[in-house]
Amino acid sequence: MKKRILIVEDNPMVVKSLEFKLIKDGYTVIISSDGRDALEKLKTENFDLILTDLMLPFVSGSQIIEYIKQNIPGMPIIVLSTSNQEDIITDAFTMGVEDFITKPFSPNELSLRVRRTLAQY
Repeated sequence: MKKRILIVEDNPMVVKSLEFKLIKDGYTVIISSDGRDALEKLKTENFDLILTDLMLPFVSGSQIIEYIKQNIPGMPIIVLSTSNQEDIITDAFTMGVEDFITKPFSPNELSLRVRRTLAQY
């Protein structure tokens, strides 16, 4: 069975590149363009991995991470962010995310990190 990945990202260009690469790699990809929609999907569907931005409309990426850690323990999360500030990256890891990828990123790097994270869970 294909692994299901939820992408939570409000930038359509980033979504298209993520979706293209991950589908090509053989994953089932579900898209949420804002945090509120992502929370609804997390409550009703099962996923093997979450890729989320931190800056999102309605509900922040940090709030999504908190929800997952409280309600779906063991769900791996990779944060995608334009921020390369050490405190934001440190905060994400403190909240329990498995990985942090700074935008812009190489599709091959993304592919490798997704595969590695899924292999651990």
